[in-house]
This record gives sequence, structure tokens and C-alpha cells, in this order.
Amino acid sequence: MATSVHIPPRLLKALDKRAETLGVSRNSLIVKAIEHELGEAGDRWPAGFFEAFAAIDDEARAELTKSMAVVKARRSSKPPVRF
Repeated sequence: MATSVHIPPRLLKALDKRAETLGVSRNSLIVKAIEHELGEAGDRWPAGFFEAFAAIDDEARAELTKSMAVVKARRSSKPPVRF
């Protein structure tokens, strides 16, 4: 759905710079920011997360994989308590 939002020039310039740095569109970055703020991002991995692995060597990849396994093993299988 199309909508219109006023964004101050200083913030718009920073938004465009960040979107360019991330290689995403302004719209995509705004939608992701809103999803994050509203808690709708869930457990999804950030865009480009897995592609970043291509830029590291095998030794670093192995260390990172081990670290991720430790974090996963430490997570409780019980759902979080809701108040």
C-alpha cells in the first residue's frame, strides 16, 4: 500500500546513505526498520548475513560455525515467559 511520510532532510540524507551502504532501496530499509521497531522481524537472519560468509577464509568460517553452535546449544527449548 502506498503511503506518504514527511522525513526531515537531514534524516533523509542519512537514510539514503545507509541504504546505499547496505545495497538496499530506501523503501526496503524503511520497511525493515518498521518491522524491527514493531517486533515483526522475528528470528529471520538479516539480509546478506549468509552471503557475508563468502568473504571469510575457511579457518574463520570454522571458528564462527563453532561459536554459533555454542550459542544455539545454550538456548532454552522453552518459550520465553510472557508477562
